[in-house]
Amino acid sequence: MPTEKFQFPGSDGQLLAASLDLPDGAPVAYALFAHCFTCGQNVLAAKRIAEGLAKHGIATLRFDFTGIGASEGEFANTTFSSNIADLVLAADHLRKTQRAPSILIGHSLGGAAILAAASLIPEAKCIATVAAPSDPSHVTHLFKDSIPEIREKGELEVSLAGRPFRIKREFLDDIAEHRLTDTVAKLHKPLLIFHSPTDDYVGIDNATRLFVAAKHPKSFISLTGADHLLTQKRDAVYVADMIAAWAMRFLDAAPATDVVIPNPAAGVVMVSETGASKLQNMIAAGKHRVLADEPLEVGGLDTGPGPYDFLLGALGACTSMTMRLYAERKSIPLVRTTVSLQHSRVHAKDCEDCETKEGMISRIERTIAMEGDLDSEQRAKLMEIADKCPVHRTLTSEIAIVTRTAE
Repeated sequence: MPTEKFQFPGSDGQLLAASLDLPDGAPVAYALFAHCFTCGQNVLAAKRIAEGLAKHGIATLRFDFTGIGASEGEFANTTFSSNIADLVLAADHLRKTQRAPSILIGHSLGGAAILAAASLIPEAKCIATVAAPSDPSHVTHLFKDSIPEIREKGELEVSLAGRPFRIKREFLDDIAEHRLTDTVAKLHKPLLIFHSPTDDYVGIDNATRLFVAAKHPKSFISLTGADHLLTQKRDAVYVADMIAAWAMRFLDAAPATDVVIPNPAAGVVMVSETGASKLQNMIAAGKHRVLADEPLEVGGLDTGPGPYDFLLGALGACTSMTMRLYAERKSIPLVRTTVSLQHSRVHAKDCEDCETKEGMISRIERTIAMEGDLDSEQRAKLMEIADKCPVHRTLTSEIAIVTRTAE
């Protein structure tokens, strides 16, 4: 499964390092992941959960907050509010480059941050938290003995997980202002809470408070035997599997499929049922993969164009390409071609130019819009060329379809 590496600007203008874990086929949904306090995007829990979601067709963006990992900026200048702002900007980057995240996931303090950011990401359909505190200030217990000195001096270097971090008084003041249970009570989005009853860092009572505060639909899954950081691979994989299964109930997408179609030979198109629904199929042409489906009202899941949509699309694309090649060759100032097509079944007797005079026949109406400073002669010639596109000729000539059983 591919992983794209890139950067995007954070809340203070510094570049944040990010990874987008992608499924092998077209994503059925996008997720945004917020990692734990002082962790990075490559912490095992985040990496394994993202990889697990990719197997279910869900693309996941994980990134280093300001001053963490490969991201620019100073950790000492960050606050809980700036983390929320970074999450909103991460969602905005996805919105601009791919598709806005419909699933929000947060681990530990990242869970608290993702809950606080949820209302600022309108496309989010559901939220999952793992070992999240019900009060963001819970994180201060990691350096509680240093809090008086931080308040006195304004800034102090503390050791967290064996690494030095500078904590400022502003961080303490900011995190104390957030009332997460009040935010959760107004969430109005499906919430799935994961927590281990043996979590030594964030007690299970935090999950109880979040669950009680949340409105339905809400769910809780106990991570029996798991530690706070989900260091056992099986725990992270389990979380990914459960999120994928749960989230599909709230997404406008079909469940992902495990079907894998190898790259067909040149000139060969392969189509295979995915098993995700009654009618969904995967079309493979070279390295490209696209879903074919039918609308909900006829038993499909509406996850892709229907067979006739692809037929019309093939004719429209061929028409536009043929006109473009001719315009380039003849130096015709064609700026853009837009082809609109519609298929219907009509009575043969209503078609004056058709050889068939009985029963029903297929009718394709094609409307071509041409942009550019074109005279009437150029427009007429381009319309003439449109009828010469290879797909048009195929559809209007005798076609022999030979079908045989695969060996």
